[in-house]
Amino acid sequence: MVDGVATAWFEAPSLTAAAALAGRSPATVVDLRATGLRVRLSSEEHAEAVSAAARELGLAANPAALQHVSVVLESPDPAAVRQFWQRVLGYTPGEDGGLADPLRRDPALRIRPATEARPLRNRIHLDVVRPAAAVEQAGLGEPSGPYGVCHRDPDGNEVDLVPGDPLGEAETAETADWQTVFGAMACYRTTSAKQQRDLATAAAALADEAGFPLLIDLRPGLVILDSGKDLWEEPGFPGLAAGLQAAARELGATADPELPRLAQLFLDAADVDAVRAFWLAALGYSPDRREGVSDIHDPRRLNPVLVFQQLDTSDTDRRRQRNRIHVELAVPTDLAQTRLATIVAAGGRLVDEPAGRLLVADPEGNEIAIVNDPLSADGVVHLTGSARRG
Repeated sequence: MVDGVATAWFEAPSLTAAAALAGRSPATVVDLRATGLRVRLSSEEHAEAVSAAARELGLAANPAALQHVSVVLESPDPAAVRQFWQRVLGYTPGEDGGLADPLRRDPALRIRPATEARPLRNRIHLDVVRPAAAVEQAGLGEPSGPYGVCHRDPDGNEVDLVPGDPLGEAETAETADWQTVFGAMACYRTTSAKQQRDLATAAAALADEAGFPLLIDLRPGLVILDSGKDLWEEPGFPGLAAGLQAAARELGATADPELPRLAQLFLDAADVDAVRAFWLAALGYSPDRREGVSDIHDPRRLNPVLVFQQLDTSDTDRRRQRNRIHVELAVPTDLAQTRLATIVAAGGRLVDEPAGRLLVADPEGNEIAIVNDPLSADGVVHLTGSARRG
């Protein structure tokens, strides 16, 4: 159980091998990667069948790979900030009073009442990239900041809401289905399980042939093809995108250009190297290999990218203020203490243990809450509302 949902990760040697299991799985939420696939179930009753199919295909489960990152925002007026962020993200209301990505890809935003005044500028903010039409439709007013894309919610929390662009020239029909939202993404509506399965299989084969680690996410009536952040700039990707588009159209899938979205977190740090090293260890992330790029990313590309930038070290009041935003990390219950030990060894400091959570501060006070799904009184994990949503 991860974030209230029955979840498994199966190692696989290729996208094609991962697609073979996805084609035999009753799950409606599946994420295919070049190294395996994540399956999230709407009902525990399907778990045995999925595991049996994986064993038949020679794919082994790896529960240590499971984690789910969310964002928590604390506010004295949750209703006001919820309205703002719903427009920014295009999310739907969650059962916990927060907001959830209807595509179940980008991090949930949990909104909780604030217990103290924190008036200064936050050290954590979000970047959200959506198609230009969606950004305009959000209607947030005149942006500010050096890039002209910054907006602030009623509490002063910042978001850079960036309009995406079509992939290549607007007139290029071969990639017309694709939008660049820091990565390149095409979202295809499907009308049957077979059509979805066939498109996933075709996309996996094309990506494997090109040697490209394409992200293929399956949702009810939907296939999402994603390069991953910045990887669309690889020389061979436009040709692959054209081939994927041709395959999707041949199968009768229809592109939905309004759906692409990327959300990432920015952390301001006085000592970027130290804070970045902490989060690499805390989340088990990998560093970006490019020179001068501070990004760190989930090696399976299942959770949001974190980016680090220099904080003015003379701004001592801002450095002391507790953030209004923090990260929440859900892991399997039996791995929570192991993850805590890893985080403390990386320089974290345990500051609180509220029910079901272990709240840890990084070397500069940015917080991460480790969450494990509690057992019920009879010792059995029960599906929550979020699990019923899949």
